[in-house]
Order: sequence, then structure tokens, then C-alpha cells
Amino acid sequence: MRKWVLPAVILLSANSAYAQQSGPLTVEKIMRDPKWIGTSPDNIFWAPDNQTVYFSWNPDKQLSDSLYFAGVKNTTPAKTAATDRALAEARSNGIYSADKSLLAYSFRGDIYLQEVKTGRTTRITSTVDAEVNPVFSFGGKQIVYQQGHNLFAWDRAAGLTTQLTSFDTGNKPPAEKADKDKGNAQERFLKAQQLELLEVVRDKKTKADAATAFNKQYDPKPLRKLYLSDKRLQSVQISPDGRYISYRLYKPSTDARNTIIPDFVTASGFTTDIRGRDKVGAPQGTFESFIYDRQRDTVLPVVTNDLPGIKDLPDYVKDYTKKDSGTVRDVIVNGPYWSENGSQAIVDIRSQDNKDRWIALLDPATGKLSSLNRQRDEAWIAGPGIGWSMGGANIGWIDESNCWFQSEATGYSHVYTVNVSTRQQQQITSGNYEVQEAQLSRDNKHFYITTNEVHPGEKQFYRIAVTGGKAERITTMPGAHEVMLSPDEKWIAYRYSYSNKPWELYLQPNTAGAKPIQITNLSQSAEFKAYNWRDPEVITFTARDGQPVYARLYTPDPAKKNGAAVIFVHGAGYLQNAHKWWSSYFREYMFHNLLTDKGYTVMDIDYRGSAGYGRNWRTGIYRHMGGKDLDDEVDGAKYLAEKLQVDAGRIGIYGGSYGGFMTLMGMFTTPGVFASGAALRSVTDWAHYNHGYTSNILNEPFTDSIAYRRSSPIYFAEGLKGNLLMCHGMVDVNVHFQDIVRLSQRLIELGKNNWELAVYPVEDHGFTTPSSWTDEYKRILKLFETTIGKK
Repeated sequence: MRKWVLPAVILLSANSAYAQQSGPLTVEKIMRDPKWIGTSPDNIFWAPDNQTVYFSWNPDKQLSDSLYFAGVKNTTPAKTAATDRALAEARSNGIYSADKSLLAYSFRGDIYLQEVKTGRTTRITSTVDAEVNPVFSFGGKQIVYQQGHNLFAWDRAAGLTTQLTSFDTGNKPPAEKADKDKGNAQERFLKAQQLELLEVVRDKKTKADAATAFNKQYDPKPLRKLYLSDKRLQSVQISPDGRYISYRLYKPSTDARNTIIPDFVTASGFTTDIRGRDKVGAPQGTFESFIYDRQRDTVLPVVTNDLPGIKDLPDYVKDYTKKDSGTVRDVIVNGPYWSENGSQAIVDIRSQDNKDRWIALLDPATGKLSSLNRQRDEAWIAGPGIGWSMGGANIGWIDESNCWFQSEATGYSHVYTVNVSTRQQQQITSGNYEVQEAQLSRDNKHFYITTNEVHPGEKQFYRIAVTGGKAERITTMPGAHEVMLSPDEKWIAYRYSYSNKPWELYLQPNTAGAKPIQITNLSQSAEFKAYNWRDPEVITFTARDGQPVYARLYTPDPAKKNGAAVIFVHGAGYLQNAHKWWSSYFREYMFHNLLTDKGYTVMDIDYRGSAGYGRNWRTGIYRHMGGKDLDDEVDGAKYLAEKLQVDAGRIGIYGGSYGGFMTLMGMFTTPGVFASGAALRSVTDWAHYNHGYTSNILNEPFTDSIAYRRSSPIYFAEGLKGNLLMCHGMVDVNVHFQDIVRLSQRLIELGKNNWELAVYPVEDHGFTTPSSWTDEYKRILKLFETTIGKK
């Protein structure tokens, strides 16, 4: 489930520490000044010169960010000229030649080629239609790009452009019937006789044949028609040698029903409908992959039917019925990923039931696959560097014989290599930590990796040999580093933050022990800096099953401690918030400072299902959301009461999205643990959420009804005992307003009195209007103040 994306605003009361230091501010005044927190640099990328780094920033508090740059030699940030911004961004998305001397990129729908050393640029196309996705092919001698459905090649030496494919959106026409005249011996005789006897006929034929031969030398080479029929073309790629073109066809389901979301507040005064997504379990589309061999003019399907375990049934079906064997499962083929000279290709294949991933060697001449690595997870395949079904994985080639990828085989995502000839596999990194980012060095001798080896709540940057061994640590500051390597890998640019320090931009030589150079230092306003934002302690407590649970802890001054506590539940499920960097929940972080000022103890728990702690933690919610994850929240409440002298009868809980769902489950299924709760933009019935997220964790409603029934709050609403506040945007296209309406009707029918619903007519899943945020957090604060805040 996606995390909230929130504007930089925060609720503070007039008597908070900030207000006392900075003057009489009201909630409304702060909420309507979203820039008082300042802005952080983002969207970092390097120029091809290896000397200049670009980033989005807004130190002047304008309506939107601008593109800035700083240099290795001149580190003072400067704003780019308006005419340079789009071009700089286009170049950052380009692709380098094998020797890194050339850069091909698409800018405003045309293709350009730049010499890195001199900066000399050649415009390759100038057309009305858009050309995109340039790559170097044919041994680097030609640049291949996509226009519409088709691929074209521009020869660097000859300047000639050649069309490589001819995709047709229609159906393949029926084969033509044989011409009956061709078999007529009489007519053949008469034609031959005319040529023999009549000179005028011979002259006409000679002239016609000459004209045909002359024109033929200028006709383009005929191309095989590749018919799409009722399918959508995806992922068109060419091999490095130019021989093979791969593509994928997607056939969407015609039976899936989409939801409709009414929009009540419109400029016209009439209600309009927003077409929403379908629900989990809706019929899904299917994928097919093909290889077009240009040399032999043949098209072959990529054959997946023989993959090991392709018919395996998931374990959960044992709860319903026994089957001897399954059918061939639908899969999605990502890639191919070609070795540098194109002698080898691998593909990354995912089963659409989310249980399997195969890394397979592809024979493009036959379309056949040979499995190199199978990853099976009875929960679902995912994890850092692994991604979900539609790619996003770290994968590639070290040389013509060895490829690399990431796997959770040991329980944590690590880097592996495999020799495609000998099938020998080697684990490059190891330990009870995650490799969260990985890329191969320019010379193919090292991996650059970002891991949380130092602490689950830190992100540090390392270099390690492709053969394994001890990793060399490049970054050192406690917190998180989001690193971008310069093209020549001599420098790194990174965003760095700490728990109470928002993101800033740094430059550093790409060597261990090098001193970082801070580029931005004006990201926060004077008002923001005036408040002493807390550095929450990252602690662990022991869950009932013996597992250590990480949490952020905000402890009030002993003189102000009121004996009450609030537990915050982050959203998204698979997200980390008990860490040592600036949280994406910065509004909640500031609200927790306010609560702590008022004497509350605040705990922010990375419950089961959160990111950063390995496979078993990630999948701890499989088939039961609101199970172990909620146990972790309840055990956190127990820790507060037993270890921190919090009144067990005065603990509140709140959160949004997945956090809202967890709040509902806590209020409905663990009576007496939480005296009050605020459930924001909550999922109330998982059978009504989307397919991509939900089917991973709970399978499908009609195949695993047990999982959905025990995971959906609407089935447990009769258990409500404490005080419940629910808040929801009416145009939420992620967790639909229908969710909270259905639960409200259920509470009404159950005769429950201690609940209320606040609706926000113009808000989507992540609120954008300051007045809505103000109203919501006023209500949350009032709920806690009136139910648990007073002794």
C-alpha cells in the first residue's frame, strides 16, 4: 500500500514550545504557511562532465521547486537558466556508449548524440512524432530509438536511418488463395507466344523490367508485419548486435469492473464521476513475450511452460481442497538483459500468483529458456533489489559468462552471481542485514551497495569486489545516505539526513575516509530552526514470540509527564519509520513533538510487515493482516506500561492508510488495550482494495476467503469498546470513501455510540489542503486530550 505523500505543514497549538519561542501562533496560521519548514534538495543527477551535479530545490519559497546546480570546484548552489533545465534533465536520462565517450538522449521528442569530452552535440531526428528510448546497438555503430510502436536505427558513420520493425495494430490477414491462372497451361503458352512473335510486346516488357529494377534498388527492405491484434505492445528492445528484437504483448481483461468515485465539490456545481481502479480478485490481463530474429525473419514465442515448478500449487490451497497438480501458471517475462557484446541474454520471470521468480538464460534463436535460479516464496516474492512482478529488480552482467542479481534466499536480500555455463552460484554479500541498493561499477570489478548493516535504521554506502570479500565503507555519518555516482565514479553526490535534521545535499570523493562537503544548508526556515526538535531514541522491545521489535520513542520531561501514551502506526505496511533519518512522516514527527511537549510518551513501531528487517519480517503478515503486526503494537503498549510507567488504561493509537486499518483492528479486536484511536483513510475490508498489493499478501478473496475474513476490520466492528475517530477523504482513489461508508453503516446497525466520522470533500488519499489537515489534526489532538490526556 502506498505511503502518504504530504505537503510540508504541521499542526502546533498556541501553547507549544515552538509557539512560546516564536510568538503567538495559531494552528491556522502555521497550517497556512507550508514553507515555514523549508525545503530539501531532491531529484539529484550528474551532468556528463562529471563535475556538475543538478538537483531540485526551493530555498526562495517559490510556488514550486527550481533546478539548481553545484560543481566539484565551485560548490555554491546556483539556479539554472530556464532554457537549460529541461535539457539537463533529458541528458540525465540518456544512455552512454560502452566506453562512456558518447551519450544518446531524447529531448522534446527528438534524439541527440553528445560527445562527452567535447560536449559536441549532433541532432539525429527532427520530426513531428516523438522519438524516445535511444540505445547503442550493432556493436555501438548505430543508435536505435523508438518512434510510436516501431524501432529505427541511425548509422553513425553513414547517417542513414533504417526502419527495423513494422508493428501493426490490426489482425493478421488470412492467407491469400493461390492464383488459379498460374496453373493455366493455355495462358502460359499464349503469353510466351506473344513475346516470341511480336517485337512491340518484347519492347514493352523490357522497358517495364528495367523500370522495376531501377525502382527496386531504392525501395526499402521489406519488413515482416508484426501484428498486435487486441493486445498492447510493451518493452520493445534490441540486442547489442542488432540481430534480435524482443517485445511483450499485454492483453487486458475485458471482464474487470472499475469503481466509480463521485466528486461532489466541482467548478460546475454538478457532481462528476472519477473512474477508479478495480478490486482485488478482478480478472487480470495476460502477457506473452516474443523474439523477432531479423536475420532469419522469424518470430518465436519465449517458452515458459517448462520452467521448474511452473505448475506448483501454493501451500495455502491445502486449507480448502487437495489437488494432485496445478496447471501452467501465467507469468510476466522482464527483459531480456543482454551481455555487453550480445552473446548472452537472461530474463527475470515472475509468476502472476506472486509465488515464484526465475532468473533464466534465454536462447534467442529458439525462444527456449534454461533456469539459472528459482526463488520460491510461499508468501510472496519481493524485497530490496528484487521488486515485484513488473520488474524494478537489480540484475545484469559482469562479463559474457557471469550475471548477477539479488535474492532473499538467506532471509535477507543479498547480491549473488552465477556462471551461466557452469551454473556455479556465489553469494557476494552476507549477514543479517539488507542490501537495499546495488549497481555494478563502470569497470565491472566492484559493486556499489547501500546497506543497513550498521543498524537497521541507517543507510550507508559501500564498495565490494564482484568476487566478494570485505566491503569498503564510503559514507560514515549516522543516518541515511541516498547516493548518486558521477558517471566516471570519482565523486558521489548524496542526500543525507538524520532523525531531527531534514535532507541536505553533500558532495564527496568516492573514497573511504573522504570528507563530505555540504552543498545546501538553507533548507529550513529560521522559524523551524528555532524549535529544538527531538532526536527520538530508536529502541527495541521483545515481542511475545521472542522477536526484537524496533521503535522510535519520544519521552517527555519528567516534570511534564502526564502518564498517557500515544502509539503511531505508519502506513503502507512495507515501510520503515523507526529509523535514524528524516521521516517521510515529517508532519507526524512534529505532531509527536507537540504531544511530548504536552507530557505524552509517544511510540512509533516498525511492526511485522515493515521494511528493513528481512524476509521473515516482511512476510510476517501473510494471510493475516492485523495478526502479528497488531500483536507488535499491543506488545508495545505492554512495554510502555511495564517499563516506562505509562498508565495502561490511558494509551491511544492512530495512523493513516495501513495505519488506519491497524487502528481499527486494535480498537475492534483488542478491547481495553487502547482507550481511544484515530483511524485515518483506513482500509476496512481488504476485498475492496486493489489487486497488485492485496493479492500478494492475502491471495484472492474467492481462493483464500479465510485470509480476507480474519484480516478485515468490518467483520470485527462489534468489538469496539473505546473512543474511535475516523477521518476519510471523499475523493480518495486509493482507499475508496466507500470503505468507510460501509463500516459506518455497520457501526450504526450494531448500535455503537462511541465513534465519529469526519469527512473531507476535496481530499484524495494524501491530503493537500492545509485547512483539511488542520481540521483532521485538531480532531486527533482533541480525541487524545479528552480521552487519555487528563488523569
